[in-house]
Amino acid sequence: MKAALKTADGRFEVTEVERPVIPASDFVLARVRVAGICGTDLRHWEKAEPALEHHIMGHELAGEVVEVGEDVVNLKPGDRVVIETVMGDGVCDYCNVQRYNICEHLYDVRTKFVSRAYGEFVCGPEKKFYKLPDHVSFEEAALIDTFAVCLHAHHLGEVSVNQKIAVIGAGPIGLGQLQLARLSGADVLVIDPVDTSLDLARELGADMAINAKGEDPVARVMEFTGGRGADIVFECAGGESMPQTLPLATRLVRRGGKVVVVGGFEEGEMAIPLEWQRIQMSEIQIVPSASFAFHDIYPEQGMVLELLAKGKLDASKLITHRFALDQINEAFEAADAKEKTGAVFVAITIS
Repeated sequence: MKAALKTADGRFEVTEVERPVIPASDFVLARVRVAGICGTDLRHWEKAEPALEHHIMGHELAGEVVEVGEDVVNLKPGDRVVIETVMGDGVCDYCNVQRYNICEHLYDVRTKFVSRAYGEFVCGPEKKFYKLPDHVSFEEAALIDTFAVCLHAHHLGEVSVNQKIAVIGAGPIGLGQLQLARLSGADVLVIDPVDTSLDLARELGADMAINAKGEDPVARVMEFTGGRGADIVFECAGGESMPQTLPLATRLVRRGGKVVVVGGFEEGEMAIPLEWQRIQMSEIQIVPSASFAFHDIYPEQGMVLELLAKGKLDASKLITHRFALDQINEAFEAADAKEKTGAVFVAITIS
């Protein structure tokens, strides 16, 4: 099959590799139709990472079933599916209580099977494949992973009616966070340095959208909240900006409020000074959020699919750019230069 492999300089080489085979009777093989580029992918872009060299990357994908194992009962060849890529070892204490998003072997397992979006085929257990309604496109479905990350953070934040929410970052995660908060009846302010992203936030229902380069976020949030501060702040920028955005989040939140950390950190130790005395004396909660799994008895990816299918979440407005797999380096360049290109969600057509 054709796949994009990570190179020594952190770009991609599209080449022919061995097609995966079904390793167990409950596994499914699917042809990938559309994959996406998210902030996690961009953190690996143009970085020399020997551990990832020659690997197939990508974890936002939708496609079509082509083969099923003999014990698969709910899927058949031809079914349109979205594929969940958060997959633990299935045997640890955390997997046993459906918290596989914090499984110690999460990345070892997911990258061996379902988290290989930039290739023509993937395989995984039946339970990781969700049937798509006919009216949900492959492109829209590729955003379900992103929205599921948002929903997990939304659940941890315990968003409720009439709260004042601040979202730092208007990429796909931040815009998903905005939509979920609005669905819950909250008022939402979005902060980002890119005007085109802020325009989209307004289109999706943001009550206020402010440019972090030209305005004082703290002053505007205080104006938005009557001087109290936000009930919940979602940090959705992450990456290299985290040393600036995480302290900002703690300054935007009210006493007794929550900061939910959704954006990803760089690997290894990172020193980020915070006003710990003020945080402690104000009983501000800092809540890390990692991927997604289950909420009570419900799989969060399945919940998002239902919200999207019912029209309660809008994925189509986030899709700003489209590329073929052979153009994957150009796709990453566009996604990485969002201030110039206006990119939000970049979709890659695989096959």
